Amino acid sequence: MAKEVIRVRDAFYIRSSSTRIDVRTLVLKHGDTFAVFDRFGDIDTFGTGELGLYCQDTRFLSRLTLRLGQDRPLLLSSTVREDNAVMAVDATNPDTWRDSEIAIPRGTVHFFRSKILWERACYERLRIHNFGRAAVEFSFSIEFDADFVDIFELRGTKRERRGQRLETVVTPDQVVLSYQGLDDRLRRTRIIFDPPPMRLSESLATFKVRLEAGEAISYRCVIGCEVDGDPSVKVEPCYEKIVQEAAAAQDRANAREPQIFAANEQFNDWLNRSLADLRMMLTDTPYGLYPYAGVPWFSTVFGRDGIITALQCLWFDPSIARGVLSYLAATQADSENPEQDAQPGKVVHEMRADEMALLGEIRERGRYAAFRYSRRRVLQPHGRSSFCRVNMAKR
Repeated sequence: MAKEVIRVRDAFYIRSSSTRIDVRTLVLKHGDTFAVFDRFGDIDTFGTGELGLYCQDTRFLSRLTLRLGQDRPLLLSSTVREDNAVMAVDATNPDTWRDSEIAIPRGTVHFFRSKILWERACYERLRIHNFGRAAVEFSFSIEFDADFVDIFELRGTKRERRGQRLETVVTPDQVVLSYQGLDDRLRRTRIIFDPPPMRLSESLATFKVRLEAGEAISYRCVIGCEVDGDPSVKVEPCYEKIVQEAAAAQDRANAREPQIFAANEQFNDWLNRSLADLRMMLTDTPYGLYPYAGVPWFSTVFGRDGIITALQCLWFDPSIARGVLSYLAATQADSENPEQDAQPGKVVHEMRADEMALLGEIRERGRYAAFRYSRRRVLQPHGRSSFCRVNMAKR
């Protein structure tokens, strides 16, 4: 890191030859949880600032970096699968020096990282394969941290006070990072390693590896986001099981949609990408499916965005419209509230569940849109089409 980055007070200077000048990101999302990684699969403190693992508009993980000694692996490729479910990163080792000699030549060891989000947790599997003709022995480390920053802080809103970071709990195979918010909610980041690392501290897990020629080994890690000890969050380091559950959910979603093909492959690619992006943004709510507005800053309910998306998708998936109308009807304003721009009949503009919204430091918790809509009929449970009039008249 010292070779790539120079820090002068609060300013960072990055060498033009450094891989950190690549600011492209990879995104995963499931439910109210989403993650933004760099192309190495890392979460670092450099770049545009949005990297992290988020749940309910709070960053539960602000650092997650893989190191071989003091160096980053050499990136070969990285991508998110076409269905937006799994992220894959291929990397290899740089020259590893020992006693002024190259102990492990560059490109000998292959590192394959795969990640998936599921039920408020990020699951990762790291597979290490020795393609050399001799045994190799080396150590690698994973550095981690959680700042529990509100998403509106990242967007530039200043706070006079913040909650309290609690004492970190460390056991042989897991770390629990905790934060007590000013809203009296306890937020915790639970990190579990399988197998346990050789050494584990409050911010660093260190592993030692020895591989014979052609041998491979896998490591698993799960990072769970817990709010007030939510008992519905089950964190188990079983990557393969989670991938199977996600694949089954994907199959169910595909069965609900029509199969559309054209003679133009470019059109097919565009359509498949659009459907995959829509599936990623669809989120289960107590009222049904709702298409969130976008990652990272708008991964929540927006009234007008949901109505427009539901209208455009009505012909092939009316369950989206049913979920949107049910949600907006349940949260429709029925009284005057100037702080929330609320008037009877208005639908919600934006909904948030973060600390700043719960404390009223921002208006986004239940702020209402500048238009009203009146329901004539809603979609019936059996899915038959019905009508909804939208009045776009301004206040």
